[in-house]
Amino acid sequence: MWQGKKVTVIFPTYREKTSIKQAINDFWRRDYVDEVVVVNNNAEPGTDREVKKTKARLIYERRQGYGYAIKKGLSSTNADLLIIAEPDGSFDGRDVVKLLVYSDDFDMVFGSRTHVPLVSKGSDMTFYKRIGDVLLGKLVTALFLCAPLTDLGCTLRVTTKKAWKRIGKHVKACDNIFATEWVLWAAKTGVHFMEIPIHYKSRWGKSTATDTFKKQIVWGLRKFFLIWNVWTIR
Repeated sequence: MWQGKKVTVIFPTYREKTSIKQAINDFWRRDYVDEVVVVNNNAEPGTDREVKKTKARLIYERRQGYGYAIKKGLSSTNADLLIIAEPDGSFDGRDVVKLLVYSDDFDMVFGSRTHVPLVSKGSDMTFYKRIGDVLLGKLVTALFLCAPLTDLGCTLRVTTKKAWKRIGKHVKACDNIFATEWVLWAAKTGVHFMEIPIHYKSRWGKSTATDTFKKQIVWGLRKFFLIWNVWTIR
């Protein structure tokens, strides 16, 4: 509980069998977490077995895609404060308190992985990726006249149930760009939000989404065109 509000952490999982148990326990041991929900999104064999070694609640989403998994998790709980995280070991449970403190004043709090002192060696936040994220964040800040942004794709965040219901109908993406579209619609609809620096560590296993410079360029272009599309909607 945080200030009398129920707190749920949501983990989507696909290829995190070796790290998910540790990630769940890392977030569970934080004093204010009431529930951890794991959304099995066609995860690799053995994942359920690891989850069942913890106190997490396990649910399933058969439609493949990060966006589908997160929406399933968000709709599966009656918690007041909903924290989205990753079970690959890249996020630190210590940041739960930081997110919750700022949730006292903001309806949504987004993490940022671009603050160098908090980024561990070996993490997926490369120099070029950081530059791209910061530039796109500044573009969104200027276009939408919203709170400062530096990392549109960070998947560690907290939202109130009410704020998510306000924008959820607009967020259509089913893959990983769901996280970016969420931020854009928060800015578009005037949700009261803030971005804060969070720890970002080396993940267990290899990311295949942006593991090459070419993929990072393609991903950046997808974000740019999504920004334009959302901004031009009237």
